[in-house]
Amino acid sequence: MEGLRKSAAEDSGSYNACRYAALLVNSSRHADVHYFVGDTKSGVRLGVLFRLFCLTLAFYAAIAAYGLHTDWRNHIGAAVVLLSTAFVVALVNRYVWDFYFEQRKQTPIPHFLREVVGGIIFLIALLFVLSAGYHAEAQLKGLLVGSGAIALILGFAGQNLFGGIIAGISIQINRPYKVGDWLQVGDRFAEVMEINWRSTRLCTNDNIYLDIPNNEIVRTTIVNLHYPTEVHAMRIRVGVDYNVPPNRVKDALARAASTANGVLANPPVKVFLVDFADHAVTYEIKFYMGNHARINEINDAVRTNVWYELKRQRITIPFPIRTLQLERRKLPAGEEDHQEARAILRGEPLFQCLSAAQINNLVEQSDLNHFGRGERVIEEGAEGDSMFVLMRGAAQVSVSKNGKVIPVATLSSGDCFGEMSLLTGEKRTATVRAEGDCYVMEISKDVMAQIVRESPDCLRQLSEILARRKMETEGIVKDVALPADQAAKENEYRATFLRRLKTFFEL
Repeated sequence: MEGLRKSAAEDSGSYNACRYAALLVNSSRHADVHYFVGDTKSGVRLGVLFRLFCLTLAFYAAIAAYGLHTDWRNHIGAAVVLLSTAFVVALVNRYVWDFYFEQRKQTPIPHFLREVVGGIIFLIALLFVLSAGYHAEAQLKGLLVGSGAIALILGFAGQNLFGGIIAGISIQINRPYKVGDWLQVGDRFAEVMEINWRSTRLCTNDNIYLDIPNNEIVRTTIVNLHYPTEVHAMRIRVGVDYNVPPNRVKDALARAASTANGVLANPPVKVFLVDFADHAVTYEIKFYMGNHARINEINDAVRTNVWYELKRQRITIPFPIRTLQLERRKLPAGEEDHQEARAILRGEPLFQCLSAAQINNLVEQSDLNHFGRGERVIEEGAEGDSMFVLMRGAAQVSVSKNGKVIPVATLSSGDCFGEMSLLTGEKRTATVRAEGDCYVMEISKDVMAQIVRESPDCLRQLSEILARRKMETEGIVKDVALPADQAAKENEYRATFLRRLKTFFEL
């Protein structure tokens, strides 16, 4: 009878354990874990493994509570621990990877990393079961020693693979670039198409795909053209004829590039003179653009506009074409400039006392100089013994007063300046700066001295003109009214200049 009661008790306990397990499994059918973020409800779907975990946990609880089938307890307990890893991995995936990294940190986590972490959690659970449940410490030590040797061999064999995995994780966390960015890798420009645990896939404008291992790309200097914004600068070089003034070329190139389709208006286009090559002056156009996917179209538009603009401006691109031109020259080199200079000097009061032959001689022996925008032709306070005739262009005259630069006049084609230094040797009384490209004829003291010696009567007329200009200059620079006795003052200046002219030209 005692045996029957014991058997009945065991059967009753087994029945109750099965009933409790069935209830636990049934309650776990909809046992998804939920949490709230603001007004959004999110959950972790646990699936079949969690139901198996509930079933084994129920059996283990029943066995522990009723003391039944004690020889099964270790096996079922081990199953409970191993199946619980599915629950832990699901929570890690949802709360750590999805919620913390991807939603809060905006850092996508590769699927491979999730699997590696899940495998490590399962391995820890397995080692715990073998050690605590089956007391297999001795066997584990031997296993660890053997697996360590195997891991060492595998590490050497797959170091590139593991290095790529680690580099891929680093790229995902640090995010030096993302899908859709345009990168410059070496001399290639390509768009990021995919970033995985092993490599980064790029695509060029020619639809050529590059699969670069992550452990290589992290050792390469890359330029992210879309960071921090898509706006970035590009440069194009153009070679231009040596005979064309740089400022004229810069204006033409800037105008051509700024009107090209795809070139941003802000920041503005800039042009730099970067080299004096063997057969051309090299200029660099710096312009800004947005999406780099249009680089081919924008470069084409810039170069096309440059060609047409230079064509309109009569500016040639000398390479790679050698141009041979045979023509009959109508005038010797510089003759047109000399004719223009002679016409200007005939209308200048300073030279009205000279004959046509003397003016022609003056022009023939003078130099024609070219000044670019912003260059100083003469500087206030500098020594000088020459004067200038502005052939073409415009220039600004300024003086210094109380530490400030004061513009006093603007010179245009046909104006003369610097005559005081030419005729008396005094220092420059003003600064003349080119407003644009200017062609200036310089008449030196030696040339003028020869003519003055031939016509000494010109000295009196020159002294009268210099005296009159001196009075005008004093009225502007000193900011005072002219004296009431202007005639006496003018006579005084005339006599002074006459003496200085004779002394300066040694007459």
